[in-house]
Amino acid sequence: MKFKEFSYERPDIIGLKKDFQKLIKSLKDSESLEAQISQIKHINLLRNEIDTVYSICYVRHSIDTNDKFYEEEQKYFDEVMPIYDGIISDYYKALSDSKFKVELEKEFGKQLFNIAKCHVNTFSEEIIPDLQEENRLVSEYTKVLAGAKIEFQGEVLNLAGLTPLQLDKDRKTRKEANEAKYSFFEEKEETLDRIFDDLVKVRTRIAKKLGFNNFIDLAYARLCRTDYGPLMVKNFREQVKKYIVPVCDSLYERQRKRLGLDSLNYYDENFKFLSGNATPKGDAQWILERGREMYSDFSAETKEFFDFMMDNELMDVINREGKASGGYCTYIPNYKSPFIFSNFNGTSGDIDVLTHEAGHAFQSYLSRDYSVPEYYFPTLEACEIHSMSMEFFTWPWMELFFKEDSDKYKYSHLSKALEFIPYGVAVDEFQHFIYENPEASKEERKTAFRNIEKKYLPHRNYEDNKFLDKGTYWYQQRHIFQSPFYYIDYTLAQICALQFFKKSLRNKEKAWGEYLDLCKKGGSKSFLKLLRTCHLNSPFQPGTIEKVITKCKSILDGIDDSKL
Repeated sequence: MKFKEFSYERPDIIGLKKDFQKLIKSLKDSESLEAQISQIKHINLLRNEIDTVYSICYVRHSIDTNDKFYEEEQKYFDEVMPIYDGIISDYYKALSDSKFKVELEKEFGKQLFNIAKCHVNTFSEEIIPDLQEENRLVSEYTKVLAGAKIEFQGEVLNLAGLTPLQLDKDRKTRKEANEAKYSFFEEKEETLDRIFDDLVKVRTRIAKKLGFNNFIDLAYARLCRTDYGPLMVKNFREQVKKYIVPVCDSLYERQRKRLGLDSLNYYDENFKFLSGNATPKGDAQWILERGREMYSDFSAETKEFFDFMMDNELMDVINREGKASGGYCTYIPNYKSPFIFSNFNGTSGDIDVLTHEAGHAFQSYLSRDYSVPEYYFPTLEACEIHSMSMEFFTWPWMELFFKEDSDKYKYSHLSKALEFIPYGVAVDEFQHFIYENPEASKEERKTAFRNIEKKYLPHRNYEDNKFLDKGTYWYQQRHIFQSPFYYIDYTLAQICALQFFKKSLRNKEKAWGEYLDLCKKGGSKSFLKLLRTCHLNSPFQPGTIEKVITKCKSILDGIDDSKL
């Protein structure tokens, strides 16, 4: 069934609460293991019903934030999903207190009970109004960015539409396009400061009500980080500073020389070659058809998956006015269908999305037969391994998209994979500062971000852009507003993806087999346990980062980038 044919009807969460309560009571009162298993399965079926219509609503609202019907439906979910969270929390309590817990762990896996414990610790009826406010603020932020109308060179563009001009061969155009983008953020500065300040306050309030020292501890619990904590992440950031930042500095210096510039300014960073960045040689539909060809040739599993996505129109990739910014993959349980959302804009990022989001979608497609909704996706840092690794597994097919520019793309893709990591940990350190200091003023927050940038991105030069130089670059980072503390997950996953890349260079078939095994396990294990199943070293383990970066640096050093 095509996505446009998926049925949507607003669920009556208040009415369904009674149905859940009956099932949860039956679960508590059941005198046999078999009866409890039956109740759990019935509860999961009802959860799938709600998760299905919520996902459909979220996607359709993202596709057109000006659609009044789905805007109102999204507002409804912003209000009722905290109530739904309370229902699920009651279910998790019953699960955790079950007299058959040991047997249920054998039936459904221990990870379900790890997740249940985290969820119970992050919810109480008292915080429902605060969760509703948090949802409303996040939706407001999404609406602000989706509503961008930026006048440039006689056109009115949204943020995604402006991106190709920010990568223009003409340096003056690049600078002016970047200035136009950040002028939009400067115009919204007061609004964004107010939204973020309110988010910090409400999240801190929630944490205190739940008995946490601060929102950091709550955020880690929300993300179900059961086998690592803030101290391990801090050590990871220090390893990045020691081993990756110097390599990235050398890559930026190579870029400066390659471009023949006296200084590499912020608007030059993403412009990699004097002849222009590698770009796909066709439009969005052409890219999707090449994607079908690639995944058909890749493996039987990827062919089946991508044909399913294409035939059922489970991707919306065209950039349009009123469309939410960014990209994501979600899963629609009752249709056993992943969905990919993005904004193609004619840059190499279109191919990154095709492979990255397809990595997420491929994993959820392989996990679609789990009876436990918690296992459709793993925790977020593990999710990003699937996506980032797929980007590298598809390297042999890049000529389909870039033709003569495929080598240029590969050099840029690998170098950007490394260059991203210091930025990713900078975002994470900034968030730790924010929630350790929730009373910090908006000026103190911006100063903190700029100082952290200088630590991890010492090359960055904002030239005469005073707005960015005071520490506002983070306004555009949706995760900071929408999914606090998620961003470090990308950097952890990147270290894992680069290990798969190394493995694939030695033995592609073996590496792919391990990747498939990881995807099929879905969310059935915690992050570090999943790594062990596919023979990946933990990013927290001493020596892992150094070994990965040494190999990548060797590959990049062996390329004469001046000829690209």
